[in-house]
Amino acid sequence: MTIPAGLLPPRPPDTHKGDAGHVFLLAGSVGLSGAAALCAMGALRAGAGLVTLGIPKSLHGPMVEKLTEAMLKPLPDTNEGSLSLQGLPDIVSAIERRDAVAIGPGLSQHPQTKELVRQLLPKIRKPLVLDADGLNALAEEAHLLKKLTLPIILTPHPGEMARLIKLSSQDVQQDRERIAREFAKQYRVIVVLKGHETVVASFDGTVYVNETGNPGMASGGCGDVLTGMIVGLLGQRLGLFDAARLGVYLHGLAGDLAAKDRGEIGLIASDVADRIPLAIRQYQQLS
Repeated sequence: MTIPAGLLPPRPPDTHKGDAGHVFLLAGSVGLSGAAALCAMGALRAGAGLVTLGIPKSLHGPMVEKLTEAMLKPLPDTNEGSLSLQGLPDIVSAIERRDAVAIGPGLSQHPQTKELVRQLLPKIRKPLVLDADGLNALAEEAHLLKKLTLPIILTPHPGEMARLIKLSSQDVQQDRERIAREFAKQYRVIVVLKGHETVVASFDGTVYVNETGNPGMASGGCGDVLTGMIVGLLGQRLGLFDAARLGVYLHGLAGDLAAKDRGEIGLIASDVADRIPLAIRQYQQLS
């Protein structure tokens, strides 16, 4: 399956930022603030009109310096600098006013933060991307996915997928397409199984195997950029499967453009994020 042209058409002249969607990201903890920043940049570069980043309040100062285009929502934190369960009502209220949501990059595996994720998920009624520590919060309780009111997008790397299905990473890598497809059907989700030739599997049986990207993208933070891109596309009213497959395609294409400029070795996540608009322009020229 190839990516169809026209999933992200050019914007009309009278477009305003509200038309491009307002997305909410729940990300970051002390020591992992970069993941939250890269996710926000992915969403912005993919075209989200507005991005609000929910972070532990102890990160507010550093993130003000790191991000200028995103809005910040400081939330109650634990003594260790991760999100506290006390913030649950505030987070639910914030999500209700947004168009799409991403949860997970850099959240940490603090027990209270994991419980926050588990209690939050059934309350969400908006298009959702679950990544990284958001997935790890479900490693022992994947059955909670069946209690969600809407299908969501999961973006595991092979290790996270292995934890969800109680197999080894090697097992996952040996049968990537089948595992992604079966998990998507069983839990009624979209699975983005990251890695070489990323697999995007829908609960309806549709599968897309990506061909963009390069080994230089095996670098910390690239997955956080992808999560931001997908939620940014969701905010622009793409459907779940289209947002997932187009996000994966554009992410890989941006990585290819970065590698062409700089080579693969030493490529970093911000190189990929910086080239997302170029990748989008190249894709739109196919339409």
